[in-house]
Amino acid sequence: MEETEVLVIGQGLAGTCLSWWLHQAGISFKVIDRPDLNSASMRAAGLINPITGRRLVKTWMIEELLPFAENMYREMGILLGESLVSGVSLIDIFPSVQMLQAFMERYKEDPSYLLPGDDREKYAGSFRYELGWGSIQPCLLVYVERLLLLWRRWLKQNGHLTESQFEIKKLALDENEINYSYVHARHILFCDGFSSARNPWFENLPFAPNKGEGLLLEIKNLDASLVYKKGMSLIPYRKDIFWLGSSYEWTFENDQPSENFRKNAESWLNNSLKLPFTIMEHFAAIRPATLERRPFVGFHPLYPQIGILNGFGTKGCSLAPYFAKQIVDRIKGKGEIHPLADIKRFEKILTRQQ
Repeated sequence: MEETEVLVIGQGLAGTCLSWWLHQAGISFKVIDRPDLNSASMRAAGLINPITGRRLVKTWMIEELLPFAENMYREMGILLGESLVSGVSLIDIFPSVQMLQAFMERYKEDPSYLLPGDDREKYAGSFRYELGWGSIQPCLLVYVERLLLLWRRWLKQNGHLTESQFEIKKLALDENEINYSYVHARHILFCDGFSSARNPWFENLPFAPNKGEGLLLEIKNLDASLVYKKGMSLIPYRKDIFWLGSSYEWTFENDQPSENFRKNAESWLNNSLKLPFTIMEHFAAIRPATLERRPFVGFHPLYPQIGILNGFGTKGCSLAPYFAKQIVDRIKGKGEIHPLADIKRFEKILTRQQ
């Protein structure tokens, strides 16, 4: 039997951030993840935008989350030897009079992160538009694919990763510890996205999964130091490759790419983009979102050896670093998990199911 303090299930953004903070804290851990690394995180755009929604309000906790996330990604980049994050401005090209008005009204109320465009025709060489633009800054762009692949390599090299499908039938509880296959641990933490919605300890949490689709496009001669938004978003992804998306489908039949999204995206490109493009990939994934749009963080009220770090929806790049650190602090016996994220708020339904 192999001994470790924490067994982490999943190596998407949540599992990656959690294992980073466990490493930083000197807590022994093992990660179990299926070998294909085919998670929603792998095709995440990586954009941390401090402004959200049609009303252009500040993202929840962004003043704390933005610098915290940037610092963690930069520290990981130093260890792994590659840049994993950069500061970026989002060019918000107004698709309607209503969005132009909303931007200017919000700018007058609170100019934080907002800046009206200084030259109406500045991006007219690349995009078709009539109503001008504004910018949202600073944003952060996390190179998620690079992050996950490099961290996976580091986990393998340091003996922390087992590439296999987690099988819940192999998990046994033992007093305040757990046994899984050949591993004996003090804690098990589920960072496995939508799979946690089928977990017997957490299936009653109010998950609200939604499907997102996007495209990877080759676009040459488009400035890759900026993010562009005109209803849909174009985000630098790799050299000459941009991420286009995304959809938010609350009702869906499967997790496969759909012809409807592709047609709508091509129509948007033809109507909005002046530059030639080539579609390289069409992808889809299920996001582990929640009904109240707050994550699920913490330990089961009846089984404190079982924990969860999940439910980040589209905000994984900003939320996962912060709340992974909070859950590691709890393992060390210090600090508290933010009450709006702590699964203690669901104590009644979590204890009722047992």
